[in-house]
Amino acid sequence: EMQLVESGGGLVQGGGSLRLSCTASGFSLGDYTIGWFRQAPGKERDWVSCTGISGTEITYYQDSVKGRFTISRDNAKNTVYLQMNNVKPEDAAVYYCAADLHRSSSLATPEHEYDYWGQGTQVTVSS
Repeated sequence: EMQLVESGGGLVQGGGSLRLSCTASGFSLGDYTIGWFRQAPGKERDWVSCTGISGTEITYYQDSVKGRFTISRDNAKNTVYLQMNNVKPEDAAVYYCAADLHRSSSLATPEHEYDYWGQGTQVTVSS
């Protein structure tokens, strides 16, 4: 069974850091484009970042997190990370990872491009 599981969410103070993990089972994350999305209460789910492989790892970030968040892979652990630094109150949301099983060397931002989703992990930011 193909599955994605997020972890690492929790309560973080504004300005602090948190690292989210997305671990796959049943397939290799290293073969595909992986995205992180988030959904705040009362809002639609938004794309945050994604990573693919084109000779080397390629990454893309939503403007609001650029310079603060870093997406990375550890293929040996079949895990993709989202390092969140200088966290702001507006970063509070449920964070989801997703796998696009139709691409690896290009990036995708729309939700409908992604085939498998994790259950989400909550990030709460205290001021």
